[in-house]
Amino acid sequence: MTLAAGLAAAALTLAACSGAVDTGQDAEPTEDTGTATTDSGRPAACDEETPYLAVALPNLTNPYYVAMKQGFEDAAEANGFEVEVQIANDDDAAQLAQVQSMLQKEPCALALNAVKSEPAAAIVKAANDAGVPVFTVNVIVSEEALTDQGAEIMQYLGADNAAGGAQMAEQVLADLGADATFEIGFITEPDEVPVLMRDEGFEEAIAVNPNATVVAKVDGNVKPDDSLQATTELLSGNPGVTVLFASTGPATYGALQALQGNDNVKVYGFCASEEPLTGIYPACVAQEPADYGKRVVEQVRAWVDGATPEPVILRPLKMFLDGDTPAPGEVG
Repeated sequence: MTLAAGLAAAALTLAACSGAVDTGQDAEPTEDTGTATTDSGRPAACDEETPYLAVALPNLTNPYYVAMKQGFEDAAEANGFEVEVQIANDDDAAQLAQVQSMLQKEPCALALNAVKSEPAAAIVKAANDAGVPVFTVNVIVSEEALTDQGAEIMQYLGADNAAGGAQMAEQVLADLGADATFEIGFITEPDEVPVLMRDEGFEEAIAVNPNATVVAKVDGNVKPDDSLQATTELLSGNPGVTVLFASTGPATYGALQALQGNDNVKVYGFCASEEPLTGIYPACVAQEPADYGKRVVEQVRAWVDGATPEPVILRPLKMFLDGDTPAPGEVG
C-alpha cells in the first residue's frame, strides 16, 4: 500500500473511530485512571467553565513548534480553555511521561504533535485508557502501531504533505525543463510518516520526466546540523547530483549551509524559517503551524459544543519563489 493510500485508509479508520471516545457512559470514573466522564461520555473536565486542554509538542528548537505553541496558546484563550503545553525535547519516552502526567490532571482533550510516528501510538493508548480524546496534528501516528496498541485517535489535522512534495517536483520541471536530464538527492527523515508522504508526492510527480533520477536519500533527522552533514556526504558520494529535495524546514536549512560556494546544485523543499529564496534555493512550500494549533483548538471547542470532528483535515501549502522570504511561522 502506498503512503497516500495509507492515509486514505487511515481516514476511513479514523472515521470509524471518531466517535469511539464518546461512548455515552454514565458519569463515573474509568477503571484505569479515575477520569470522570459526563452523561455524553466526554471527560467531565470538558463541562468546566474553563476546560483544561493538554498539548504535547516535540521541541522548541525548530521555529515550526515555536509558532505552533503560540497558535495553541492564543486560540486556547480565545476559545475558553486553560492550556498546558509540554515540550519533549525530541525524546519519545519523555513525551509519553509528560502526557501521562497531564492525564493525571484529567484534561478535556489531548492535542498531540508526536516526536515520532510509531512510538506515539503508546501515547494515544494511554490517553484512550484515560478516556481522553486525542487530536493529532502535523506528525501522523503510525496506523499499524495504533492497530497493534488497540488505540484510536479522534482527528488528524496537518498539511497535505503529498501535494506539497508534488508542488516542488512540478516546480523543478518548470525551472529545469520537462525532459531535462539531472540527478536528485533527498534529505529526508525515514521515521516520520508525513515526511515520507512528501517524498512520495515528489517522486510521483517527477516521474513524468524519465530523465530525472533519484540517486540517493539521506536522513537529515529534522535537524539543521544533521542535515548539513548528511548533505555534505550525499554530494561527496554522488557528484552528479544537481537537485536536492529537502523534505523538512531544518533539512532545507542544513542543505543550504552545505552548499556554501557551490552554485551547481539547487535546493527545493519545505521552507526553512525566514530564509530568503535565491538562485540556488529557487522554491519552497510552507506549512502554517500557528494556524494548525489554532485550528486544533477550534476543533476541540466544536467537539465540546456537540459537533462531530472530521477524521482527517488536510491543509494546502503555500508556495514561495526566488525573491520571496517566508514570514515568521511560515516554515516547512
